[in-house]
Amino acid sequence: MEYRISAAEDNAYVILKFIGDINRHNSMAHILEAHALGRKLGTNRFLLDLLEATNVDTTVDQYEFVHDDMSHSPGLDKYARVAALVRIGDHSHDFLETVFQNVGFNLRLFHDHAAALNFLSG
Repeated sequence: MEYRISAAEDNAYVILKFIGDINRHNSMAHILEAHALGRKLGTNRFLLDLLEATNVDTTVDQYEFVHDDMSHSPGLDKYARVAALVRIGDHSHDFLETVFQNVGFNLRLFHDHAAALNFLSG
């Protein structure tokens, strides 16, 4: 799995791009790194680019990722607004969206880049 973290040109949001197979174990450190950059830039808006990434976790692992890893992780802004950009036909991230929303995180999946950016600006 590869990843890249960068900031939007105006520093309004952080971009975290994953490439390859992702799971709860190989993504958490990079999510925390993106949140640290967000704090440095003064933003809690994140574009999660998953267009070239597939979630390979089981539903149990995805549930535990949100309830155990994400919900109890210092350094993570639980009030962040996250637009996750996924490719059409990739449903490997669908369950995560549901679980994140059920525990109060503001994460939404998008297939359209412009719609994702609109969500981040709201």
